[in-house]
Amino acid sequence: MTSSDLNQTPEATRTQELIYEVRVEEAMSREVITVEPESSMAEVLGILKEKRLTGTPVIKEGDLVGIVSIADLIRSLLAGNGKQLVKQWMKTNVATLFADEPLVHAVRKFERYRHGRFPVVDRKTGAMVGILSQGDILRNLVRHLEMDFRQLEVRRYRPCDWFEVLVSDRTTLTMHYCIKGGNFDHAGEASSQLKRNLHALGISPDFARRICIASYEAEMNLVVFTEGGELVACVEPRKVTINAVDIGPGIPDIELAMQPGYSTAPDWVRELGFGAGMGLPNIKKCSDEMKLESKVGVGTNLQFTVHT
Repeated sequence: MTSSDLNQTPEATRTQELIYEVRVEEAMSREVITVEPESSMAEVLGILKEKRLTGTPVIKEGDLVGIVSIADLIRSLLAGNGKQLVKQWMKTNVATLFADEPLVHAVRKFERYRHGRFPVVDRKTGAMVGILSQGDILRNLVRHLEMDFRQLEVRRYRPCDWFEVLVSDRTTLTMHYCIKGGNFDHAGEASSQLKRNLHALGISPDFARRICIASYEAEMNLVVFTEGGELVACVEPRKVTINAVDIGPGIPDIELAMQPGYSTAPDWVRELGFGAGMGLPNIKKCSDEMKLESKVGVGTNLQFTVHT
């Protein structure tokens, strides 16, 4: 799966929902084969051959200092006799993933860099805690889908029949979530809470996943581009409407901002796995209605609706 798949499918699938929901640390392998800078390239050859790997991280005193691949090995063998040291050939500018970020960021990074695997580090300490391959992602998604299937065998979702119990001319349930700008440690938590609430209310999984993918993208826009704001979810008998409101810099060109891949996020935010420029296009794909109003220097009001 690639990030472009998110833009080609008009309806959100359970797999798409999972890559937003599951964190890298849930899918990564914790047992990592590593080498040291002082290891010889001959040792690397033996390890890659025995373990059937295409590369391995380089660790010094517990810290990730580089990565050495089959391509590096081949170059070293062509240049010498295999006794050269890893530190002479390893790459030190290593693209990594954070353990607490969602798999959707990993999918986008695999597409961007075309690597076979990424070292996974702890966001706070920087220590290496695992490694993630595309195979790890697929195995984790299959496991979650199998769990879903078993749960559906013993449970059947019903429409929001609690609306039928409440007598009024119009019944609306409103949920408010406060989002702090720049708080990447808790990014995505509001959307996860919303998802649990929608399931508890009996909203069909098909509609809930569309709502939650879109709300996650809206939440991330608040975290990345503003000082904070609020997500407000209004649940009615046949629709769910989300308002994402902020007091922030505003959007100078809404039409340009709606273009897939366009982003004003700085490089350091992109390296954290955010700001890929797919937020607004994904929200539009997942919703039945979408309105976006913004004024530079004042703020933005994004509203989208999914009919259930």
